[in-house]
Amino acid sequence: MTQYEFDDQDQMESGGMTFDFRGYLFKVLNLWKLVLLCIGMALIIAYLINVRKQNIYRLDSLITVENDQNPFFTANTSISFNWGGVSGKVGKVITSLQTRTHNEKVVDSLQFYINYLKEGKYRKEDIYKDAPFYLEIDKTQGQLLNQPLGIRFINDTQFEIFKEFETEDGRIQFYGDKHTKPVKLPIGNFNNTFTIGQPVNLPFVHFTLQTKPDVSIQNNSEYFVQFLDFDQVVNNYKEAVKTEPFSKESSSVLKLSLAGHNKAKIVDYLNATSAILSRTELERKNLYATNTIQFIDSSLAAVNNSLKDVSEEMNTFRKQNKVFDVDVEMTEVSSRLREYEMAKEMEQTKLNYLNALEDYLRTKTNYVNIAAPSSVGIEEPNIQQSVGKITALAIERQSLEYTMKEGSDLFKDLDRRINAEKHVLLETIDATKRTIRLQLSSIQRQALNLESKLSNLPEDQQQFLKIQRKLDISQEAYNLYMAKRSEAAIVKAANISDITSIDDAKDIGGGLIGPNKSLNYMMALMVGFFLPMLFIFIIYLLDNTIHGSDEVERLSRIPILGLIGKYKYHNNLVVFEKPKSAVAESFRSIRSSMQFILKKQNTDHKLGKTIMITSSVSGEGKTFTSINMSTVYALSGKKTILLGLDLRKPKIFADFGITNERGMVNYLIGEHTLSEVTSHTDVANLDVILSGPVPPNPSELLMSDGLAELIAKLRIDYDIIVLDTPPLGLVTDALQLTQFADATIFMVRLDYTKKGMLSLINAKYRMGEVKNISFVLNFYKHKTNHNYGYGYGYGYGYGYGVYGNAYHEKDEQSGVLGKLKALINRK
Repeated sequence: MTQYEFDDQDQMESGGMTFDFRGYLFKVLNLWKLVLLCIGMALIIAYLINVRKQNIYRLDSLITVENDQNPFFTANTSISFNWGGVSGKVGKVITSLQTRTHNEKVVDSLQFYINYLKEGKYRKEDIYKDAPFYLEIDKTQGQLLNQPLGIRFINDTQFEIFKEFETEDGRIQFYGDKHTKPVKLPIGNFNNTFTIGQPVNLPFVHFTLQTKPDVSIQNNSEYFVQFLDFDQVVNNYKEAVKTEPFSKESSSVLKLSLAGHNKAKIVDYLNATSAILSRTELERKNLYATNTIQFIDSSLAAVNNSLKDVSEEMNTFRKQNKVFDVDVEMTEVSSRLREYEMAKEMEQTKLNYLNALEDYLRTKTNYVNIAAPSSVGIEEPNIQQSVGKITALAIERQSLEYTMKEGSDLFKDLDRRINAEKHVLLETIDATKRTIRLQLSSIQRQALNLESKLSNLPEDQQQFLKIQRKLDISQEAYNLYMAKRSEAAIVKAANISDITSIDDAKDIGGGLIGPNKSLNYMMALMVGFFLPMLFIFIIYLLDNTIHGSDEVERLSRIPILGLIGKYKYHNNLVVFEKPKSAVAESFRSIRSSMQFILKKQNTDHKLGKTIMITSSVSGEGKTFTSINMSTVYALSGKKTILLGLDLRKPKIFADFGITNERGMVNYLIGEHTLSEVTSHTDVANLDVILSGPVPPNPSELLMSDGLAELIAKLRIDYDIIVLDTPPLGLVTDALQLTQFADATIFMVRLDYTKKGMLSLINAKYRMGEVKNISFVLNFYKHKTNHNYGYGYGYGYGYGYGVYGNAYHEKDEQSGVLGKLKALINRK
């Protein structure tokens, strides 16, 4: 055999290069009860989780974001408050929905910081609108946070507040300004009776309980109210509301969705958030118009005062002077002069507005309060567009201040765009002011020419015409401002929000998204199945014990001579005392198989045959097999003798009822003769030579010439000589005895013998140190029928007290883990 072939054989016999899937499958089938138990426990846990978990619902609503044109806008409308487009507005709306300011308005409007609860089967359930009462809280006073207060209705007019306080430390919140502070609570049971509809003023709560109309409340019915931290509630909803485009085709339609345990709360929150968002957006949209109206009102007040002053001046003049007529030509000249003065007044107003706007842009940083240029008659497109853009960017920046940190890239980009637009606007203002000044100079020159014509009139007529012109100018300016204000008010009143709800949230059934009970049961099945499978796999990988004949065949090329089943009996004389038992048949079968091995020996057929029985360690059934093999040969008529060569730990004397005072040790040291150490047994044709007292030098005795001479004598007098030897894997005695054996039986006890021990005997077999060796499997169980099984249950084992550390026998494991491992190994 080549070295390569030897290496392959070593790998096969060691079992280190292959995984026995069939053996693992048998292990799983043997432990099917454990798998079913784990699956059952996992399903029970899943059931307990499912029945205790609250249902989770998700509902949604749809809103549209459009630039809705004011219906009063026409080609002749001079005041326009709309700019930009839908692009970018959707992103602003999504940002607004995520702001704390917006969610504070929604939570505050719905008072979602108050929970109405009722005791359920597993927890306090949120009943929200189903509560037959509601609280009117005093927002200027503190309310106890996070501790449910019991409400018990005594009758139609009285109720009781009850609570068991475990600690005196509490915290209250003032929902007016949202600040909190600590409060001392009365430790122990608190009970107090109050009247429905009357204020409740306690150190830790301040509210008035009102019952809902047309709702009957049973006496002694109990409910609970819980006040929550306002900021925490806002933060929870801020993170819970999800916003996304409804479809790729319609980017201006947004879907708002919210998940929670109470569908009525979800519906109210989604609809409230849409309504408040729409109202807030309209207020922002009208901000430009509001600023313009305020500017016109301030200008109108000044014009009105001027008109009053001129009217009084005219009345005074008329009283002091008689009525006179001015010729038509001079009247026309005065009328033309009035037009120039009116034009001068309008241009001066424009110039004043531009100066004020320039000063505002250079000194202010908040540009949301700019009035429309058209309010003073400035129709320059570039100025109107720049003012509109700056105002829109300023409003956008203001809305982002609630969600973005100062110094962020988005703020930097907005500031850059505002500064760029402001720079363009300042240049346009400067150019427009130069144009207005030129126009004022021209108007002034023409007015002076007309005034020179009127200088020839009498002084009183000149004074009359001057006052009349001032009166006409003031009246026209007043009428113009009134028209502008009416136009702005109409535009503002007719303005509509760019955000409209097109599908309100509504509870129409369904919406359940959790808990996923089917998934929980499926996960339980998987965990319940794969967890024990993994456990069995790990145990199987770590298990180095032989459990079946197939493992022996896989790990070694040494043939299996026979099988001995598990059979409980009070001693080792099973074949003699139970000749019809299944285990007796097993030994007869082994005897038959052994005859074929012994016949192949090229020895003198007139001499007796020797059979050596050994194993790897103690407790594998050597003595049991030695006694019963000797018995089965003796009962067949063969003159048989059993030699107790396990000098370190003699055992066979107890089964035959013989004392161990004399035996092999006495013969080998010459203390007694062969006849003196030979004992006859109750079994016909069976003699026994016991081990005798434990010697200090067992190996040296077995290596002496006396043993060889003894075997030679016994071959003449007996047909079968059975050698009960020490374990081959632990001491060298058995290896020395192989020279006397015609056949060797190596005991393998299933669920006990370690796989590594087969490597030892395989190596000795390949090296020729042992010959004619066969395996006998002890404690065998039929894999397909666990109720079928036979053999012996007698206890075996070598103690440390006799062998010291030579046998390395482990104690039986105790405790829960030890018993569990023993149970698994027995399967």
